[in-house]
Amino acid sequence: MKTSRDRIITTHTGSLPRTLELSKLLVMREQGKPVDTAAFDSEVARCLDGVIAAQLDAGLDSINNGEAPRVGFSTYVTERMTGFGGEGRRKPTLDIQRFPGYAEHMARQIGVSDDLAKVWNTPLAQRAVQYDPTLAGVKAELASFDAALANRPQPLETFMTAASPGVVTTTMLRAENNPDYPTDRDYVLAVAREMKQEYEAIVAAGHVLQLDAPDLAMERVIMFGDDDLGTFLERVELHIEAINLALENIPADKVRLHVCWGNWQGPHQDDVPVAELLPILYRAKVGALSIPLGNPRHEHETVSFKTHPLPDHMLLMPGVIDVTTNYLEHPEVVANRICASVAAIGDRERVVAGTDCGFGTFASYEFVAQDVAWAKLKALSEGAAIATRRLWG
Repeated sequence: MKTSRDRIITTHTGSLPRTLELSKLLVMREQGKPVDTAAFDSEVARCLDGVIAAQLDAGLDSINNGEAPRVGFSTYVTERMTGFGGEGRRKPTLDIQRFPGYAEHMARQIGVSDDLAKVWNTPLAQRAVQYDPTLAGVKAELASFDAALANRPQPLETFMTAASPGVVTTTMLRAENNPDYPTDRDYVLAVAREMKQEYEAIVAAGHVLQLDAPDLAMERVIMFGDDDLGTFLERVELHIEAINLALENIPADKVRLHVCWGNWQGPHQDDVPVAELLPILYRAKVGALSIPLGNPRHEHETVSFKTHPLPDHMLLMPGVIDVTTNYLEHPEVVANRICASVAAIGDRERVVAGTDCGFGTFASYEFVAQDVAWAKLKALSEGAAIATRRLWG
């Protein structure tokens, strides 16, 4: 991964706003409706051209494809792996359970529609999962990214996201009668062995791999909302074990790990403190940790990196932009957050400024207006420039 000795460099967390037409096509395809392949590929290319141009215009250093061809940051894997079917039902968040007024408010905002991607009613793992041995899906995504990058100014670095074993298995739950996986542990490690093919393909293509692992924090308020903290942390340990298994052939400095508490605008009062997680997260064989520190619930936790020092080989990618609200951060606020992270870890060269999470984690579920999202990325770059002047003079 790229670092800098003379300035704060910038990135973001993966998903970016899609065109309305592409979102519709992605949802239709997920629902099994007929979608013209040529029309789909054309719309992906159009969307990619826009998101790459927008990232470069915003002044970002490390950019990606915005996850444009994916219906969801985790659910896309059902298009690349067999073994899934039927329909499961994930537990509601503790936010929904503890704040019924909030639950009603969100239901009114989202509404009922057939044009929404699957988030809670996802397929189940009904039998052994297997990644497509031809790697057709990831190869097509890599090719479209390369095509969109051609004939334009090149960024400092490129990355591509992939769902972690943990988030795959907490999103597409194991069917209780799955004959191949009698336990969740069996399922998690099996997914790790299959997904490693995608991870290795991304790195082999010359991109940094970002593993999306919100499960390492978020599932405290979903799957493990009724359990004690110790039970949840045991599951976090299993998911880190699975990550390390899947990354056994990839150098740590080619991988960044994104952890978050869930990308929704809600109370988040039951979120697990980051201090409880860091000792376990540091076991991951990765070169950078991306974590949201740009929101009202978790900004104060930046100081946790003083009491739990970042390993010497790791970079910190603090989220300094909130992606769940249309409030536009002032660049000075962004700079303050960056400088707080530098103060916490004590090394200005190991901080890469980023966003809390993605702007389009699922097609059709975007809470920030597209033009505001681009303005937020511009504010990120402007804030990094201010922080650079403060830190280097």
